[in-house]
Amino acid sequence: MINRRLVLASIASVAFAASASAEDWKAKYSELTFAVVPAENASGTTDRWTPFVDYLSKELGVKVTLRIANDYAAVIEGQRAGNIQIACYGSASFARARLTGVKTDAFASDLNADGGTGYYSVFFVKANSPYTSIDQLKGKNLGLVDPNSTSGNNVPRFELDKMGISDVDSYFSKVVFTGSHENALLALSQGTVDVAANQWTSDDDSTLAQMLHKGMLKNADGSPMKKEDFRIIHKSAPIIGPSMYAYSSDLPDDLKAAIAKAFFDSPTKDKVAFDRLSDGQKKGFHPATTKDWDPTIELIKFVDALRKKKAS
Repeated sequence: MINRRLVLASIASVAFAASASAEDWKAKYSELTFAVVPAENASGTTDRWTPFVDYLSKELGVKVTLRIANDYAAVIEGQRAGNIQIACYGSASFARARLTGVKTDAFASDLNADGGTGYYSVFFVKANSPYTSIDQLKGKNLGLVDPNSTSGNNVPRFELDKMGISDVDSYFSKVVFTGSHENALLALSQGTVDVAANQWTSDDDSTLAQMLHKGMLKNADGSPMKKEDFRIIHKSAPIIGPSMYAYSSDLPDDLKAAIAKAFFDSPTKDKVAFDRLSDGQKKGFHPATTKDWDPTIELIKFVDALRKKKAS
């Protein structure tokens, strides 16, 4: 009887301590801001993320506010200033944040439907174009995504350098930052660019697949385009990601644990919200650590060195 009483008392003590600890961080963080960068138009991003953010509010017991940033730089600076507690980054933008001293730590990345955690940077052309390789595109127009995009700028430049194209801006007639993965593919479909860099996991898991599913890409006659209307002419080595999630380093440990648990539980606790977020293309979230992005940091340093070399 004494032993049982001691055990029950111990359990009660631990539960009380956990509850008190949670109340401590809730007093300081009565509202959390979760920032994402749109890969699509702003309304589509809101529709995609709002159910998941509502789920996080319910699980954490405090209001979680969605902030749709204009670009990755806005997310980086928002976390630096302490205005953003949770962020969805691309691999390169997270590496950039770490390189520039932002106190942010990785805790999760996307888990693909096949159980994998990687993706690719690819160069797309239209299938009815004559182009089958990068060396046929000298003097043509290249569409990139964002300076801090992994698959839409940094890896493409790294891949081009491996092909002997270190001065991308001279090799192509025009290099355009389109602002989003969707915009890069729209520019390609409309003929504004001849080749576009983008992210791709599989034929059924990519920005292109999402856009085709929504009927966002049209032929000149207004008919919907199909995946057969596009061709991949180059694919990179696997990249960690595509999306990863980080929280501010100075958050209380129990809050960090609660955030991570809510993410990992979401596919079963709120399948509707999770499927809306991933378009059914992802299986869940995979635990991650900041060290997982050390190779990406080296990639960013390499791309920075290319820029400095060109400037000098």
